Amino acid sequence: MGVGGGIVAGQMTSAGRIFELVKRDSRTGARLGVVHTAHGDVATPAFMPVGTQGTVKAMSPQELTELGVEILLGNTYHLNIRPGLEVIEASGGLHRFMGWSGPILTDSGGFQVFSLAKLRTITATGVEFQSHLDGTKIFLGPVEAMHIQKVLGSDIAMAFDECAPHPCDRESACQAVERTLAWAAVCREQPRAAGQWVFGIVQGGEHADLRERCAAGLVALGFDGYAIGGVSVGEPEDVLLAGVEHGVRGLPADRPRYLMGVGKVNQIFEAVARGVDMFDCVMPTRFARNGTAFTRRGSYPVKAGEYRLDQNPVEPGCACYTCRKFSRAYVRHMLNVNEILGVRLLTLHNLHFYMELMRAMRGALREDRFVEFKAEFLAQHASEGMHAGRAV
Repeated sequence: MGVGGGIVAGQMTSAGRIFELVKRDSRTGARLGVVHTAHGDVATPAFMPVGTQGTVKAMSPQELTELGVEILLGNTYHLNIRPGLEVIEASGGLHRFMGWSGPILTDSGGFQVFSLAKLRTITATGVEFQSHLDGTKIFLGPVEAMHIQKVLGSDIAMAFDECAPHPCDRESACQAVERTLAWAAVCREQPRAAGQWVFGIVQGGEHADLRERCAAGLVALGFDGYAIGGVSVGEPEDVLLAGVEHGVRGLPADRPRYLMGVGKVNQIFEAVARGVDMFDCVMPTRFARNGTAFTRRGSYPVKAGEYRLDQNPVEPGCACYTCRKFSRAYVRHMLNVNEILGVRLLTLHNLHFYMELMRAMRGALREDRFVEFKAEFLAQHASEGMHAGRAV
């Protein structure tokens, strides 16, 4: 994908349409589909590992491909700071720079409006940040965010938005929605990289009418896909799921729907049941670095002393490389002596778990047994799993 000479918003950005709805579950809102991009198709429901800095931590592109990963997420704010657009443009775009030939979705930097709240000032035209590295002033608005993503050459670019915190009073949430819509209109008119899709982001906090108003405003503008943002920012689970319901309501059925930053297993199931197609989260990689393994029966701390002599794999029955070759005792030892291999092995296992979960979910949708699969998986995950840190 080229980094220059993009097309204007509103034109078709690749042959055909972005989303193919293969099947809809008759008892829920769950959807089996395919997202078409310039760098390949993505089967949905899909989970995107997070590659904020141009890499999924501890994993090579080849390993990700072998795990069945079809799409990665990158970050506009962080890549713009380091290594900078000049480096990535000279390398021929983000795909060539990081050695990944599959699709890439780039966040616009809107989440940093939330996460770097102490280092930024919001204005009508964008956000002025103090760099989290050296305090240098950086301005990021809809024009800048779209230009950066054009240079990165991602397959899916996100519109610049304001991610409000939780709790958030109605007036502040309303202001965030108005800015999000105003910025989305600007993003909609910016040049794109060849073949690049653009998603609008639904905001509104815990206020149902604001989320519905934001979704309607974005649909009126006409985006290639839509995301539900402003969730997983500290709110209780019932508020998160209500935000998904109100955000999805009114979105067109022929466009993909992406829930940003959500990675808990039960929340993924519940969101899929409400019609969400795409997910991203740092959980599988971050938890691996902290020594936690994800399994069908729950999560547990591999670093715990009780696994010092344990010759079982991280998860019995798992077919990943880590579980086929190494014991809990070995992975625990690698982690506790700070050997890089320990983090790599556990990251590989955790990502395998997420990829297998999504594959199994798609299979259940194809076979008209999503409701049964959801109930069976969550029952095992919650009640047969790790009790007081013990691996069953």
